[in-house]
Amino acid sequence: MSRAIPTVVELSAWGKGFLPGLIGFEVVEVEPGRLRARMAIRPELLAPNGYLHAASIIGLADTACGYGTMADLPDQAKGFTTIELKSNFLGTALEGLLLCDATRPHLGRTTQVWDAIVTHEQTGKKLALFRCTQIVLY
Repeated sequence: MSRAIPTVVELSAWGKGFLPGLIGFEVVEVEPGRLRARMAIRPELLAPNGYLHAASIIGLADTACGYGTMADLPDQAKGFTTIELKSNFLGTALEGLLLCDATRPHLGRTTQVWDAIVTHEQTGKKLALFRCTQIVLY
């Protein structure tokens, strides 16, 4: 049995005062095994070369997968932590909004695996593919 899934507003509030709030992470949709989030590109998220910093995309994708995990933990679980992550960068953007669609292909008692695709909202261009494994903590 799983806990009730938090609302979009509750999930977005989790990050205030932490890294998700700092980068402007916002939850758009949530359901079991799926979470959609977005983040506005702003100068602080760019690398010194003027392009979107890879860590900004990883922050968006990892947070989306992490919030998806937290939103649907088993009742007995106390939390989770990321034990592996991988990113493939396909492009960049200099302005606009980033969208992240995170989905869970594996739900186990001790691990969850999440995939995320980061796209540029205005152009639909795919910017990154992301995968992470979460270990459930009891």
